[in-house]
Amino acid sequence: MRNENEMSFWDHLEEFRWTLIRIIAALMVLTVVWLIITPYIFDSIILAPRSSDFVTYRFFENAGRYIPFLPDFSGEAFNVKMLNINMGTQFMTYISSSFAFAVLFTIPYILFELWRFIGPALYEKEAKGMKKAFGFGGFMFLVGCLVGYFIVFPLIFRFLITFELSENIENQISLDSYMSNFYTLILIMGVAFELPLVFWLLSNLGLIHRSFFKKFRRHAVVGSLLAAAIITPSGDPFSLFVVTIPLYMLWEISAFLVKKDPVEEEDEAEDNLPAEAT
Repeated sequence: MRNENEMSFWDHLEEFRWTLIRIIAALMVLTVVWLIITPYIFDSIILAPRSSDFVTYRFFENAGRYIPFLPDFSGEAFNVKMLNINMGTQFMTYISSSFAFAVLFTIPYILFELWRFIGPALYEKEAKGMKKAFGFGGFMFLVGCLVGYFIVFPLIFRFLITFELSENIENQISLDSYMSNFYTLILIMGVAFELPLVFWLLSNLGLIHRSFFKKFRRHAVVGSLLAAAIITPSGDPFSLFVVTIPLYMLWEISAFLVKKDPVEEEDEAEDNLPAEAT
């Protein structure tokens, strides 16, 4: 139900202003918290993929004992040291990392505040759908970031840092280059995992139906493979396979969430009727 007490434009503007103030205040508080925490977790979390002790490398190393076609993930001599060539890079990385983590952990609260702002203007049925959409969108973004951190970034980083065009060239990676790729790949995966939400919204607008996903399922497999090939420059079958799976699963999740075609629903209803009724 809509709120019976109709608010004027200025009342809405005032409410939106306080929504922004609460979001900014929460972001500032979490930024301070992460400024305190970041120095203690920087090596163990952000720089963790540079070492052979990283959980993803150890998992595939153990799996390689039983699955012969996996690439060599042995931890021998894999311990990359960061190179800093600018005086302010470490300090700016400290600030940007703290702020990035603060934004990430503020997202659930931001979605809650946005829901609280628009919720009263919706009918009961609309409110239920939007509430699920906000919750699902926030959850999928976090899942995408985790996939980027534990799978996509480590695989790409390990390949690029171990690739040799010539044995006379020594690989040295700068801190700002590492952080740029770290943030970019994790953000890309977080955004990519919002695709089911986008398809759900398009379905509610009547622009797309479940039959679309059945029709183009083969194309989705090829598209997921091409996207994985773009994301992972290594080109080896293992990396392509590992990255393609979560990308294709987004297609299947989307197909499950969207509405059926009205014509398709009528046909199914007729098929389910008893023989006497037909």
